[in-house]
Amino acid sequence: MQKDLEKNFLLDFEENQNIAHKICRIYTTNQSAHNDLFQEITIQLWKNYPKFRGDSKFSTWMYRVALNTAISLYRKSTRRVKTQDISDFAYKIKATDYDDTEEVQLKALYQAIHQLNDIDKALIFLYLEDKPYKEISETLGISSVNARVKMNRAKEKLKNILKP
Repeated sequence: MQKDLEKNFLLDFEENQNIAHKICRIYTTNQSAHNDLFQEITIQLWKNYPKFRGDSKFSTWMYRVALNTAISLYRKSTRRVKTQDISDFAYKIKATDYDDTEEVQLKALYQAIHQLNDIDKALIFLYLEDKPYKEISETLGISSVNARVKMNRAKEKLKNILKP
């Protein structure tokens, strides 16, 4: 049973690990912090994988866990989240290096996104991932109408940052 769970997790994670990298890119400013957050997201995904019921797509569930992990870790810098040792299964995950050379032209956008609050960051991120408002609202745990209102406000903030 544990082997099947582990095998399924590894398949799902490897197929969707760019989600974690993208979230790390938005919530961190250097490679060391990126690696730390990626590791913590991986640990949280593994810890919570047995609770994944399949009511939504794995990627939607992964967005939710990863975003919650990122927000929890970086919202309160004085509070540390207790971590687990990843060495038990880290050798089984084939982590690909995140190549940001293709995203050089997005540097200004990322810098602007870094200036937003945590919820606005999550909204913009999911919007840029072409997620429908229904999925955005499910991921963030808010109503669809509230997601639309918050999205319009976040877009306006982003416009003001990019073109003052």
